[in-house]
Amino acid sequence: MNGERYDVAILGGGPGGYVAAIRAGQLGLKTALIEKEKVGGTCLHVGCIPTKALLETAEVLLLARRAGELGVRVSEVSLDLKAAMERKDRVVKKNLMGTESLLKKNKVVTIKGTGRVKAKDRIAVTDAVGGTSEVQAGAIVLATGSSVGSLPVAPVDGRVVLSSDDILSLDRVPESLLVIGAGAVGVEFASIYHSFGSKIILIEREPRLMPLEDAEISEALHRSFTRQGMEILVNASIKSVRVEGDQAWSEVEVQGKLERYHTERVLMAAGRKPRTEGIGLEALGVAVERGLVRVSEYMETSVPGIYAIGDIVPGPALAHVASHEGIVAVEKIAGRRPHLVNYQAIPNCTYCHPQIASVGMTEAQARASGRAVKIGKFPFIANSKAGILGQGDGFVKAVADASSGEILGVHIIGVLATEQIAESVVARHFEATALELADVVHAHPTLAEATMEAMFATDGRSIHF
Repeated sequence: MNGERYDVAILGGGPGGYVAAIRAGQLGLKTALIEKEKVGGTCLHVGCIPTKALLETAEVLLLARRAGELGVRVSEVSLDLKAAMERKDRVVKKNLMGTESLLKKNKVVTIKGTGRVKAKDRIAVTDAVGGTSEVQAGAIVLATGSSVGSLPVAPVDGRVVLSSDDILSLDRVPESLLVIGAGAVGVEFASIYHSFGSKIILIEREPRLMPLEDAEISEALHRSFTRQGMEILVNASIKSVRVEGDQAWSEVEVQGKLERYHTERVLMAAGRKPRTEGIGLEALGVAVERGLVRVSEYMETSVPGIYAIGDIVPGPALAHVASHEGIVAVEKIAGRRPHLVNYQAIPNCTYCHPQIASVGMTEAQARASGRAVKIGKFPFIANSKAGILGQGDGFVKAVADASSGEILGVHIIGVLATEQIAESVVARHFEATALELADVVHAHPTLAEATMEAMFATDGRSIHF
């Protein structure tokens, strides 16, 4: 029995759990953070951070290949995969050290082990060698995250059929790669390894890539990937994957016709599943539906004193959402009045080439809600900064309410879209109208002017297009 009693114990040290722990420490709560591996979770170690580090390598590689267009002569451009992987690892390590330092600074006690909730105020912890202890706390926050999904027809073996975890540590670039799933994970890795030199076959069972994004964004990405030389299959279902030696044969049904593809590697990128089994929820009576924990607006479960955040609750399974949910939970535990998460203003960012970012409703969702809408679009080819960067592909699309002018959604595909989306998230959060954002003076020349022009375009007033 651990002799100390904590104000709050947090199970899981990912971007939801460790942020909750830091905020709890700031609020003066005696805090324990239980993590079975390393703090930072999937996002830091096998998700957001290492993936984006490799995507930056891919982006620099693409830029170097077209350096001549900018008047820079480069004698030879080639990928050093070993160096790229080492840099990726250094980026992860630096972030890990920073996170550990912040936890210590805020007096969070980190306990290494696998946790299971035994009562509303107790978590049993099993360490790596089988030793057990109990952590007692006035409140518990569940932040156990998610794990990579799989399909029975394409079992991951970690050698030929890879998960998104496995593909982050390859020692050579596969000659060919079949990617199952064209959501954010699939298109990002397709983009990385295409840039690295792999022949990419990207399959998606839905009628379009990135099915959760606006249809026009999906169409633009499809065109771009096709121009880049990737083979794209939509309305396609994987039927089987058979490993033979160091390669794989995959059977794919494409619009009713069975096709066979021979590739060196296969990437399973068909989603993730919440980690809610085996952590003690059933015995305590915590309400769970389809693997997700039911919570209140303050992230409290059906059992008072137990909270849940991140990928194990309904809502967008995104690191930044988990972090804010963690803040809400511990501020409520501390007796504060937290600002609730605004789920209508969550940025979605995909770091493929070209980048995609969005907030709010798609055009189809807005129309389906019964609203009359007006659309404003502005292409980057008409934006001076995009021209300077030599990256004029893509556009900004604004969806606004036809009567009030309120911004309902913003969708961007193109250079640095994931940075550009920020002002639209702020505007959406504060329920701004398109013309209110358009009337804000934007610096020239900047990519942000494309958003301003798209907002003006909802009123037929775009200046430069």
